[in-house]
Amino acid sequence: MAKTHEVLTKPAPGTTVPVHTYDDEQKAKLQALREYAETLVLPEGEAYRENELRWLHRPDTAPRYMRAAKWDLEDGKKRIAGTLQWRREFKPDLIPPEEVRIESVTGKIVINGFDNDGRPIIYMRPGLENTERSPRQLRHLVWCLERAKDLMPPGQESVAIVVDYRSCSLRTSPSISVARQTLVILQQHYVETLGRALVVNLPFILNFFYKGIAPFLDPVTRDKMRFNPDLTELIPKEQLDASLGGTFEYEFEPESYWNQIVSACGIAPDGTRIENRGEIRETVKHGDSSVAMLEEAQEKNTHEFDATLETVEVAA
Repeated sequence: MAKTHEVLTKPAPGTTVPVHTYDDEQKAKLQALREYAETLVLPEGEAYRENELRWLHRPDTAPRYMRAAKWDLEDGKKRIAGTLQWRREFKPDLIPPEEVRIESVTGKIVINGFDNDGRPIIYMRPGLENTERSPRQLRHLVWCLERAKDLMPPGQESVAIVVDYRSCSLRTSPSISVARQTLVILQQHYVETLGRALVVNLPFILNFFYKGIAPFLDPVTRDKMRFNPDLTELIPKEQLDASLGGTFEYEFEPESYWNQIVSACGIAPDGTRIENRGEIRETVKHGDSSVAMLEEAQEKNTHEFDATLETVEVAA
């Protein structure tokens, strides 16, 4: 296969996305959690209110929190209240692309392709670290998580993370404190979002790193981690980076990659979303010429595959 700069933003044809089903008791708890959460949103007139409602009304939000709480409604309420407060302060859905773009130029975190279950793949390559440790690194990671969620096909609620430690050293490896911060965000505010964590090419010298974060891994996260698996058993070869055993000859080019992700996800320069063509025209009218590309991508960003998407029911 010839080398390409094209980012894969749809699963392979024929991909089957497992979906969760719920019994009547679980549905009642989901509704109760949604009603409770809506009492916590900001009042009318507050700028971030619509963002909170958008997040709460995502079809996966309440189910993820109830599954994480093992269907304990009171625990689910505590969890979702904590995340609402965190999102209000961090505003993960309003991070302007240019704020974190510098973190992407080496390709240390790349969203590209989907696994066998239609999970968006986030490749992490610590050996390509290009910036000093700072809060911006964490904001970049969160920005990438939000974009991966944007690219999820219908019914999919989780991502696959592939951590490739090739060429990584103690100097470029994230500090244990940064890793712990990352785990807190993943485990508390992106609950049930990690579907798989696949670690490859881990050098012996970095084993201590995983020993350092192991106490902070909850059992659910730990069970989703696999070390040096055969990636071709989990990811279609045509969607898997050729450097990791696939046939997808993707060649990273920073500007092309960034523009494609921003376009496919419909993100405006200020971090807001371009929901429809009217909003796109309004944004362009105010001088944001870079949004012209987003208008073209908006029609593609319907989360519908060219192939027929099958679904199978998985017991909750």
